[in-house]
Amino acid sequence: MNPQSAKRSLAHLCERKVPVFLWGPPGIGKSSIVAQIAKEKNIAFIDLRLSLLDPTDLRGIPFFNAENHEAIWAPPSFLPNSDQSEGILFLDELNTAAPMVQASAYQLILDRKIGEYRLPDGWAIVAAGNRESDRGVVFRMASPLANRFVHLEMEASVEDWRSWAIGSQIDPSIVAFIAHRPDALFTFDTKNENRSFATPRTWAYVNEIIASEPEADLILPLVAGAIGEELAAAYLGFKMMADQLPDLDAIIEGTCSDVPEDPSALHLLSSALTMRINDHTGSKKLNNLVSYTLNLPGEFAVMIIQDLRSRGIELDHIDSWPLWMRKFNALMR
Repeated sequence: MNPQSAKRSLAHLCERKVPVFLWGPPGIGKSSIVAQIAKEKNIAFIDLRLSLLDPTDLRGIPFFNAENHEAIWAPPSFLPNSDQSEGILFLDELNTAAPMVQASAYQLILDRKIGEYRLPDGWAIVAAGNRESDRGVVFRMASPLANRFVHLEMEASVEDWRSWAIGSQIDPSIVAFIAHRPDALFTFDTKNENRSFATPRTWAYVNEIIASEPEADLILPLVAGAIGEELAAAYLGFKMMADQLPDLDAIIEGTCSDVPEDPSALHLLSSALTMRINDHTGSKKLNNLVSYTLNLPGEFAVMIIQDLRSRGIELDHIDSWPLWMRKFNALMR
């Protein structure tokens, strides 16, 4: 299941308060999409790591009630209370918790209560974890606990990541490199002992490294520390193509028609141009961009238009749009 499908599925199940377990390899954004759902719904979000708890921590600490001579369990403060009527309780890396801790969560997940504590009605429970095949330190989930969830398995998706990256203003050279080398988005291999490998998470680290403008002698080791030496060298070589690009502002203003010949430069140019466009871009500049794409090889012209349309940029009113459709419509998916 790609990230967008997983996100839509989670939103439906959270609405109905059905417990969900999201499986997937490391670094593909499992935690992020759960947090995004809470943010978009404007509800509370609590990220709870059961691997850091003891079996008794969820139930709380007992104390003696002198009035009725009974022991009462004081619920832990990290669980949602009545002040937060709606939200998502996220049990990340649940299967890294010891079996006794997992067992202590049975009642909370299925019955929405544990000891004296009851989960507010407006809260949904979502858990996530890596698969046993991912070489992570995980404990096999007991059948009684597994049966308390709807299980979804998520995989990395270049198309979904690209949409997210453009909207998040990830460096155009990274977006273009992944378009040029889709295999570079996720290089995790259970048979490979390298500590650094590419995932959507580590590409976000590369973006932060580039944005920090490190000295020239530090760029390669820093990027290699995030995604591995071989891929870092390939990416940085690709990034050097930026110096060969025509003036992006001149293209948008309609005063430049130069088109690079190198495919790597065309990938970088296509990504960089689409990231210059937003909801406030005027019709004249949009028309200039569409006119410029008429001079590009078909696959790159279509890449630019598809990126714009996926972000809701309307093009039907642009003067050059009918001509573009006549030339490239057969290439549109």
